[in-house]
Amino acid sequence: MEKVLVLLLLAFAVAYAVPDPRGIIINLEEGELCLNSAQCRSKCCHRDTGLSLARCAPKARESSECSAFTLYGVYYKCPCERGLTCEVDKTIVGSITNTNFGVCLDAGRSRK
Repeated sequence: MEKVLVLLLLAFAVAYAVPDPRGIIINLEEGELCLNSAQCRSKCCHRDTGLSLARCAPKARESSECSAFTLYGVYYKCPCERGLTCEVDKTIVGSITNTNFGVCLDAGRSRK
């Protein structure tokens, strides 16, 4: 009887230890508060203004505004989805202020 009880407790301990796929600090869903894009499932931590709270958001689609990759990890415009490139004219001031915005274009199409 004691062996069954120990096995049952061990089974509950293992089941309880399995992590939730959603996450509290990483693997966040769209709309949840974030501090860095690495926390988000979509890999985009977006804020509207410098004083607003950043939230996870979907990546930019084709022909929509985007930001080039930044070391800050928080974007005013999300980077492009996979397979697209953000065509942007980078400036030093834009790099410092995180305002280098462009447009998502298909990487497979020739640039004209």
